[in-house]
Amino acid sequence: MDDNEQVIMQLISLGGDARSKSIEAIRAARRNDFGKSVKLMEKAHENLTTAHNLQTKLLQDEVNGQSQTPTLLMVHAQDHLMNAMTVNDLAKEIIASLKERMN
Repeated sequence: MDDNEQVIMQLISLGGDARSKSIEAIRAARRNDFGKSVKLMEKAHENLTTAHNLQTKLLQDEVNGQSQTPTLLMVHAQDHLMNAMTVNDLAKEIIASLKERMN
């Protein structure tokens, strides 16, 4: 596996983990366990930040003329990451709403 494929696999893994942590955070909030919910959202944020940094590196490489031919795996990684970001954004709103209801 070359360096580019390793980065792609990291994007998929980090995105999947961030998505899972975001869903777990919603479930924790539904159980009124906001402490756990916050910790899960922090971990999801860390994963998304790491993934974003990897993605930025790929974009910088392309700008500097070191681009790779797009592959189906790269498209999958980008799709996976975008879905994770969307779920994370929605999780923030759902958790905030649950907190409001509990108060």
